[in-house]
Amino acid sequence: MVEFPAPRRGEDPYLRVRDLRVRFDTEDGVVRAVDGVSFAVERGRTLGIVGESGSGKSVTSLAILGLHNSRRASISGEISVGGRQLVGLPEEEVRRLRGRDMAMIFQDPLSALHPYYTVGKQIAEAYRVHHPKAGRREARARAVDMLGRVGIPQPARRFEQYPHEFSGGMRQRAMIAMALVNDPDLVIADEPTTALDVTVQAQILDLLNDLQEEFRSAIILITHDLGVVGQVADDVLVMYGGRAVEHGSVEQVLRRPQHPYTWGLLSSVPSLHGDADADLVPIPGNPPSLINLPPGCAFHPRCRYADVNGDRSRTEVPELRAAGETGHLVACHLSAAERTRIYQQDIAQVGVAR
Repeated sequence: MVEFPAPRRGEDPYLRVRDLRVRFDTEDGVVRAVDGVSFAVERGRTLGIVGESGSGKSVTSLAILGLHNSRRASISGEISVGGRQLVGLPEEEVRRLRGRDMAMIFQDPLSALHPYYTVGKQIAEAYRVHHPKAGRREARARAVDMLGRVGIPQPARRFEQYPHEFSGGMRQRAMIAMALVNDPDLVIADEPTTALDVTVQAQILDLLNDLQEEFRSAIILITHDLGVVGQVADDVLVMYGGRAVEHGSVEQVLRRPQHPYTWGLLSSVPSLHGDADADLVPIPGNPPSLINLPPGCAFHPRCRYADVNGDRSRTEVPELRAAGETGHLVACHLSAAERTRIYQQDIAQVGVAR
């Protein structure tokens, strides 16, 4: 199990996840959705979690908030929020923390918001759940204030409108207002800019950054968009097949990537500085089934460098180890010298280095 380096500013991480494992029993077998993931997030910093669909990103976030059905999901490991251990905590106690100490911005606000209640009433209700002594007038004032702070014009009028009367960007802003109405110290944003045009996407990301500076929240940003990660995150966790394959600062992971999967993700992204006529380089194959993961390194069936180390990639699961730089970790059987040689000769040439 990985021990992460000391916090950069000498404070304990607000969120600490150690050896998290989430499994689901199904008729087809056991789904190992998350398999031994560890990371930490300090207040005032943003961790971007990236990977293809099915890599375990959203399952990890739902486990942190205690949103998995305890009858279907088996969760082990440690999840510490503000020094409080959540794994094994009664559901009622986790529910009291959810919304007050930690909150989530869901991917699809249209389905997350109830269509039969006004947006303002839903935000006010989220406030009153954790402030039982607050009256309706106080809760309404708080909701209107939050709608205004997230940039929704005429918040008092918008308070009375229903979700279908909001545009996609406005609904996402309303979800952010609901998540932040109780000033949580941890905010998890699951694909918060999906299906939004680039202008609205930039506005949402700027809003999250401004609100983080105001509330000094720890933020986890789950996304498949590496451009978004490069814009707002401080650190990056790359997941594949339910496991962490690379972890480090944005500068380390996006500019000096060490794992073949990270190389593939970056190579498949168009660059404004590259050759406009150059073809993208997709990752061959498909993500693995979490019921029947390949033996050894889960990425080896898609890795063009799997044969460099003989059969190790097919038989031995690589551990997350230091990649040379402080705080940069990688789970790969390639040696540091081999990774450097491959990156310089093969990867950087196709425009990964930006």
